[in-house]
Amino acid sequence: MRILLSILFSFFFFCLQAQTKMDSIRLLQQTVQLYDLDFTEAELDSMIGGINSNLQLYKGLHRTMPANDVPYPFAFNPAPLGYKIPTKKIRINWNIPYNMELPANKNELAFYSLPQLASLIINKKISSVELTKFFIERLKKWGDTLQCVITLTEDFAMKQAKQADKELSEGYYRGPLHGIPYGLKDLFAVKGYKTTFGSAPYKDQVVDVDSYVYTMLKSYGAVLCAKLSLGALAYNNKWFGGETKNPWNLLQGSSGSSAGSAAAVSAGLLPFAIGTETLGSIVSPSTRCGVTGLRPTFGTVSRYGAMVLCWSLDKIGPICRSAEDAAMVYNAINGTDGNDPSAVKHAFNYTGKVDWTKVRIAYAENYFKRLNTDAPEWKVLEVYRSLGANVKPVVFPDSTLYPVNYVGLILNAESAAAFDELTRSNRDDLIERQDKDFWPNSFRTARTIPAVEYINANRYRYNLCKGMNDFMKNYDVVIVPSFAGRQLAITNLTGHPVVCMPMGFNRNGAPLSISLIGNLYDEATILAAAKAFQDKTEHNKKRPPLFSN
Repeated sequence: MRILLSILFSFFFFCLQAQTKMDSIRLLQQTVQLYDLDFTEAELDSMIGGINSNLQLYKGLHRTMPANDVPYPFAFNPAPLGYKIPTKKIRINWNIPYNMELPANKNELAFYSLPQLASLIINKKISSVELTKFFIERLKKWGDTLQCVITLTEDFAMKQAKQADKELSEGYYRGPLHGIPYGLKDLFAVKGYKTTFGSAPYKDQVVDVDSYVYTMLKSYGAVLCAKLSLGALAYNNKWFGGETKNPWNLLQGSSGSSAGSAAAVSAGLLPFAIGTETLGSIVSPSTRCGVTGLRPTFGTVSRYGAMVLCWSLDKIGPICRSAEDAAMVYNAINGTDGNDPSAVKHAFNYTGKVDWTKVRIAYAENYFKRLNTDAPEWKVLEVYRSLGANVKPVVFPDSTLYPVNYVGLILNAESAAAFDELTRSNRDDLIERQDKDFWPNSFRTARTIPAVEYINANRYRYNLCKGMNDFMKNYDVVIVPSFAGRQLAITNLTGHPVVCMPMGFNRNGAPLSISLIGNLYDEATILAAAKAFQDKTEHNKKRPPLFSN
């Protein structure tokens, strides 16, 4: 690919200057055909001077290279013009059980819900120090097996746990995450610790800031125990230390890129973790590992202090064992510190309750029709109907709204810009995979994406956002098979929130998932709908056998 780029660029510009004018015109004609263009000889002749002038501009830009954390000063807004973001908040009353007791078998704590753990903490049945030690030991015992831990923050965690206990003894309680251990995907910066992006070129990198997400969880009293693995530069599950495993099948990767976050929660190494998604990186590992992931509305969690892959697609969300747990974590992290141009504040008014006479719920009939009649997705609809929901069939408009799959063009152009220094310095040779389907080649190939095509793809994206909002305004929840059709690409492009949750297992014992799509800024409704399903079923309570004890 470097040879091809050299021909297209360095050699191309040399030819324009050194060859005869006719040779230059022929070379330019061959080049523009790669972009689906056709110009006359006179038009090509006129272009040569401007192209050489641009080359000098490029060289000037390349005298210094922007680091990954230099902001892109244009903010993507998923809401169509005139859309009003809800801002009126109500107090959330979390359902914390009062009479929770420590289990006879202490290992059961590994799979307690956040409300259960919160009850033990606030009623002083267990201290944060004791709980943190318990999960640190599980991380030490199983972290290498799953290859899911990049940095164990043991000393730091114990310091935070002691502080949480001290505050509680003084009558200061920060809320249901007070004293609860958790893990961060290792693309979030925490002062004093490496932030590796899961890839060899950055394995010793220390970013001297505290990310927004870490700062918010700290303010709620949560205890950081580990920085968890991610696929290199947020792709799949292979990182510089190995390949993160699926707790249900150690011969299989955990999927990615929030690989360690999903694996650690699934195996009971941590009560919850934070992941990110650009195009499936919460949904996919949540499915593979049998956990519940929330990919919230784009822009509802500030990305300050987090690795940039794609400014207009990156989203941050919790990976937990249940929708209620995800609601608790999202309540803590949603919002902005003013350091992310795309981030906004909105009202997250979660109640955990559903009035099925008012909630408009549908399922994507065009996707479901492709399934076998005994597919578990149909049983999901039966559960909702048994709860009193009137689940209506609807055609998910992927073919009409999204006839061309242009998400890759946008993602690749932005990611190549985010990691331009990596490509130009040739440090991309250190990345864990060098095949044609991985980042080094994607970044190089993306150099040939014209700015005009990138901009126009985003203009088409505006129409997609408007069309998706017009579709969703008729429903509060739309049920879809997690990977059916183009809905995953569409909802990532339009920024709509999704809850991905377990719905059973296939014949080989592998977890399966279902996804609930919601309206922009309405995570509360889809989380409540997911909770209703999980209260009625046992799927999210299943445990990988190897890690159950």
